[in-house]
Amino acid sequence: MEANAKANANANAKVYNMKAIFIAFDQSYTERIIDLLTTNNCRGFSMVEQLQGRGSVKGEPHYGNHAWPSMCSGIITMVDDSKVDIVLEKLHAMDVATEKLGLRAFVWNIEKSI
Repeated sequence: MEANAKANANANAKVYNMKAIFIAFDQSYTERIIDLLTTNNCRGFSMVEQLQGRGSVKGEPHYGNHAWPSMCSGIITMVDDSKVDIVLEKLHAMDVATEKLGLRAFVWNIEKSI
């Protein structure tokens, strides 16, 4: 039974030429990043509004406490391969313009989806 269920699940899975972009950012970027995704036809995303963390190189901590009061957020979006470079370029431009706020993006391959 289990083998048949697995075979059916694999048959129903769609293979895409897509990537996942995870964006971690200072909360002050929220509207700008959602606008960037919208204007580049990256409609679907999931967002975690309150994340804690700090940059791996020179980022300031975002802990939401009295010592480090700022917070960060995260968005993950699945986009067509052709949109990845444009989104990353625009995110990088945002980061360069206001480096101290903190913004990072990471890309993964999406192999299958249901």
